Amino acid sequence: MKVIIIEDELVASRRLERMLSSYKFEIQANLVSVKQSVSWLKANKHPDLIFLDVHLSDGLCFDIFKEINIQSKIIFTTAFSEYSIKAFEYNSIFYLLKPIKEKELQLAINKADTIQKIENEYKTLKNLFLDVEEKKFKTSFTIKIGKKIKIINQEEIIGFYSEDNVTYIKSIQTKGIIHNSLTHLEEELNPKKFFRVNRSWIVHKDFISDISIHKIARLKLVLHFFTDQEIIVSRERVKDFKNWID
Repeated sequence: MKVIIIEDELVASRRLERMLSSYKFEIQANLVSVKQSVSWLKANKHPDLIFLDVHLSDGLCFDIFKEINIQSKIIFTTAFSEYSIKAFEYNSIFYLLKPIKEKELQLAINKADTIQKIENEYKTLKNLFLDVEEKKFKTSFTIKIGKKIKIINQEEIIGFYSEDNVTYIKSIQTKGIIHNSLTHLEEELNPKKFFRVNRSWIVHKDFISDISIHKIARLKLVLHFFTDQEIIVSRERVKDFKNWID
């Protein structure tokens, strides 16, 4: 069986590939974005099976369907547990909840012969994911300034950064301390808008004014309304950052 993996998290992609190594599959490609997937599927014969992450670096996987009439059977993967209950209401579609477990993977593969591509169910599922995603991400934060509480909306946020074990939120007009780690914020923020470029910084896409090549295969960012420090995209995040910003 010929297989491709469409997954924007390198660790998750490699883990799935290792798990699939015990099966007699030919893994033809590992793709990370909607754009890359569309390009590959236009240029190559479609495989027997696709493991497809729902949320990719440049959008939801359903955007691929707008460009390509996929002929393959599809097993969706997702890290969002909110979707898992609804997912099993669809008999013709199979889901794997990340991190993927060996028993569930085997069940999905065994069911692959019965999985069908049914357009109306895909459309319904797309709407489900969009609805849940809309509710999932925080769009505002509060900070304390003296005796006052200030609300900072997503559109004003330049980014978040960590310094001396304290997390700061930086907006156009102010900055303040928030009681969330950057790791926790990654789960709360909309990944279409925000990206963690290194251990210390999460940036808002709309405030990136310039990107330049930095030493040792890294990138340097310049942000609107922020000149206090250099912001460098770490080497291990450069590839994902380029897919995200594209």
